[in-house]
Amino acid sequence: MTADWDHHVDLLVVGSGAGGLAAAVVAAQEGLDVLVLEKSAWLGGTTAYSAGTAWIPGHRFQADPAADSAAAGGYLDALVGDRAPKELRESYLAHGPEMIDHLERLGTAFWHSRTAVDYHPEIPGHGVGRALEPHTFDGRRLGREGFARLRRPVAEFGLFGGTLMVRRSEMNDLLAVFRGSVRGVSTALRLGGRWAVDMLRHPRGTRLAMGNALVASLYHQLLRRGGDVWFDAPATGLVADDEGRVTGAVASVRGRRFRIAARAGVVLAAGGFAADPELRARHLPAPAPRFTPAADGATGDSLALARTVGGAPAAPSGDNALWFPSSVGRRRDGSTAVFPHIWDRARPGIVAVDAAGRRFVDESVSYHRFVRAMYDAHASVPAIPAWLVTDARALSAYGLGMIRPHTPRRLLRRHVRSGYLRAGRTVRELAAAIEVDAEGLARTVADSNRYARTGVDEEFGKGGHPYGRQYGDPAHTPNVNLGPIDRAPFYAVAVFPTPLATSLGLRIDAEGRVLDEHGEPVPGLYACGSDANSPMASQYPGAGCQIGAALTFGYLAARHAARRADGPLT
Repeated sequence: MTADWDHHVDLLVVGSGAGGLAAAVVAAQEGLDVLVLEKSAWLGGTTAYSAGTAWIPGHRFQADPAADSAAAGGYLDALVGDRAPKELRESYLAHGPEMIDHLERLGTAFWHSRTAVDYHPEIPGHGVGRALEPHTFDGRRLGREGFARLRRPVAEFGLFGGTLMVRRSEMNDLLAVFRGSVRGVSTALRLGGRWAVDMLRHPRGTRLAMGNALVASLYHQLLRRGGDVWFDAPATGLVADDEGRVTGAVASVRGRRFRIAARAGVVLAAGGFAADPELRARHLPAPAPRFTPAADGATGDSLALARTVGGAPAAPSGDNALWFPSSVGRRRDGSTAVFPHIWDRARPGIVAVDAAGRRFVDESVSYHRFVRAMYDAHASVPAIPAWLVTDARALSAYGLGMIRPHTPRRLLRRHVRSGYLRAGRTVRELAAAIEVDAEGLARTVADSNRYARTGVDEEFGKGGHPYGRQYGDPAHTPNVNLGPIDRAPFYAVAVFPTPLATSLGLRIDAEGRVLDEHGEPVPGLYACGSDANSPMASQYPGAGCQIGAALTFGYLAARHAARRADGPLT
């Protein structure tokens, strides 16, 4: 069909997370006129909430990139198998490193996370150091209006109500202040001084880290190359010509209907459906998760749009999501906090129990594997929610969820009153407070205390794998992940399965083109990020695989669209 257009561009991108912005920046560098449609008032989608890490085997920082990429291929073959098309992960491995190099040449840089261990160290081919962390970014480079548009990070992941962002390594330095560390004091003075100056002129600190830094950097590079982002502009339809070629989209912009022509095509990168309760109930395991740490705009809109022009959804695979175990609390302003428990489960003196008061998993496994263990256990004994149980000593030393380390007892009472933190003067009293079997919990604590003394977890081997050890307490002996639970009062926090992203999206090929039900490309239509079927299906090989795939297929889609703009590519 033809249309009377209100606006013309070369490439139209739907969504402003990592994948969408990467596609936009790469296309703009190729000389295309690029527009990004963002349905909300805020830039960055779920990426802005995230650590911003990208899992890219074979990147140039590795000692032997070719060997690392080959090993990762075997690792993914064993982990993913036939759950997703092999050509997708082969494309990911082949083009991920060149994508990183390309983005760095354009001005978006990364640090090497040298010690990051893959999530399945029991599988041959697993690696260390495949994760890349975005450089910190000075938000002032965006200008006052651009900085104000950036979606704020999760408040609990920063300091001073989330107004001061810190890297994980810096947080470790800050915690060392309590041990009299000179380096910790130096880090505190450096970050605190910058933050104090920022707060005189801005609503939050302008030194950005993690996902905020990645989004801000990509946005900055896009603006430098003449690209644009329209906010409060949800895409409401796709337009195709009589031959089925996608030629543009319809958007609602401040209440006005806009028809936007896109000569080189449309990239769908709107974040999947993790924030849509109906789609979660339809596609994710039961009991369906009630909460998500994903951005509220991730409601599957673009997946439905793609189907109107022939785009086909991929076949379901496993549980169709990537998972965090999250606690749910209430902030002082009344908003709901969904706090992902990424690292604290690995600390000494913390165990996870089901309704029988018994452990069901090595608590130090990856967050994705932990939630899968919750669902597996729940089939026989209620484990949703599960309870993270600890004592006064470990809670003070390491914190738990929304509770910071070294929180004074009087401030803990607020969390107890709200119900976020449950407390008991004895283990049995705590069991009553969290409604689990008292005999079972008492036995679990007694067993855990014995394991802490011997350094050997006889049930699940906690502390026996390199992934878990990296998040333990290196100063704790004889096992960095095992500690006693013996100092009253005793505490517990409930955790629930929460999808950080969905892995079930549109069928794509190795260049990010959306496929129809016959496996043929829909001309002019691309997808990346959670709008595309994950090349890892619902498996989670290492830190940053979702952002790594989003960046890689956004890059590939843009390169293909740029070639298409210069010639008759389909």
